[in-house]
Amino acid sequence: MRVLRAADHRSMPWKNGGGTTTEIAVWPEGATLDGFDWRVSMARVEEGGPFSVFAGVDRTLAVLDGNSIALDIDGREPVQLTEASAPLSFPADARTSARLVAGPITDLNVMTRRGRLRHSVERLAPAGPVEAAGGRSGWTMLFCARGRLAVRGGAGAELGPLDALLARGGEGPFAVEPSAPLLLFLIRITPDD
Repeated sequence: MRVLRAADHRSMPWKNGGGTTTEIAVWPEGATLDGFDWRVSMARVEEGGPFSVFAGVDRTLAVLDGNSIALDIDGREPVQLTEASAPLSFPADARTSARLVAGPITDLNVMTRRGRLRHSVERLAPAGPVEAAGGRSGWTMLFCARGRLAVRGGAGAELGPLDALLARGGEGPFAVEPSAPLLLFLIRITPDD
């Protein structure tokens, strides 16, 4: 189990050069944008335009901060995401463009290599203690988007805004105890059997 502190996240340009992203974690560690099996990152979106294309990758997007973003994903009805929306999953190799509705946003991106891994992303805003189950295989991440929390289980940890806890399969479940209004994302990455 590892704590990934916000101060240690790595910033880099988008694949299409249109902005910057903050990488929270990637596997294998140090993998490039074309060589990862999975990747969790945040991006500040300052203007609309096309998304980067990632061949053979599935993606889930959630709005962390800002008003909303309207997405036009090839083969789907247009959709608008806000901070209150459930995370949206779609193929990262589908032509996708975005339009900002009322100013910039920050989003959370989870991506996995199709055929090797799959993922799920849950948005949680618990007012009191809650249990977050880890998977039997793969990885589980608790990402603290807002607030502060204590994690009981394993070695335990205290997380602040934009910190994450990354656990390997078999570690957990984790008891999450908020100490301030909390927005938490539970990310599970498992082998694609």
